[in-house]
Amino acid sequence: MRGQGAGQDGIRGPRRGLAPVVSVLVAAAVLVLGGPAVGSAQAASLCGGHQARTLRFETGRVALYKNNGYVCAVTYAKRPGARRTMSVSVQARGNRAVVDKGRYTRHAGPITVHAGHRCVRVKGAVGSKSVRSGWILC
Repeated sequence: MRGQGAGQDGIRGPRRGLAPVVSVLVAAAVLVLGGPAVGSAQAASLCGGHQARTLRFETGRVALYKNNGYVCAVTYAKRPGARRTMSVSVQARGNRAVVDKGRYTRHAGPITVHAGHRCVRVKGAVGSKSVRSGWILC
């Protein structure tokens, strides 16, 4: 004979399945690993620091960020999708350019150079269209 309040399996207390617990854990993991901002315009930047400039062109844009004497740049495609040639280049005055060029679907870079208080020259391309700056961020 079972005691009062015991369930069918002889264990006291309410029966609770694992489904609600698993649902909460999965929802928490989705928010931490890939919340609503992933893939949107509000997604976190690939570079640290504050955005200093954006150079727009027909097939994309180059975003520039500054942080404690460093300049970081990323070329983003206007329409991500198929692999195509993309590049980004940053040159601090007096140094050689640092370049990332390849066949990408979304962006080229990020690349970071130490510029200190020197000007930088930036280039970016998606497909056959490109943009290049003069000496900026001086």
